[in-house]
Amino acid sequence: MEQQKNLLTQDGKEKLEHELRELIDTKRPAIIKAIQEAREQGDLSENADYDAAKNRQAEIEGRIKEIQSILDRAEIIVETTKDDRKVKVGSKVTILDLSENEDYTYEIVGEVEADPDQNKISNLSPLAKSILNKTVGTTVEVHGIEDSYKIKIKKIDN
Repeated sequence: MEQQKNLLTQDGKEKLEHELRELIDTKRPAIIKAIQEAREQGDLSENADYDAAKNRQAEIEGRIKEIQSILDRAEIIVETTKDDRKVKVGSKVTILDLSENEDYTYEIVGEVEADPDQNKISNLSPLAKSILNKTVGTTVEVHGIEDSYKIKIKKIDN
């Protein structure tokens, strides 16, 4: 069974690689040292520092494995030419929400990089699915979890 690819922008890949280096080069050695120091305190059965350090070590190791897995299956979103005017993964899109009469700008990214607080939405989200491969001026209905709404694509930056 083929594993699913993780769509990443080049920037997203670099951020994950940086986080991985930080975890391996800095945080892992620091937690190993903290575990050693906690062991030196004696009885491990009632040693809260030791338990906390071991829990933190498990979190760090889990995140390292998660990032490595993401990067192993990474597929970099290829930059498109300016002549391509369709919405695609990697595009920044300004839309007009017709029910609110408000403009919103989103970057369509892979699921791993999605961060609504940064206006980065997953290509698997209802909004992204509705506007992928559409052009400026297109009006579409977005079918959300609870309701539907209409939007108009105002601007696409590829």
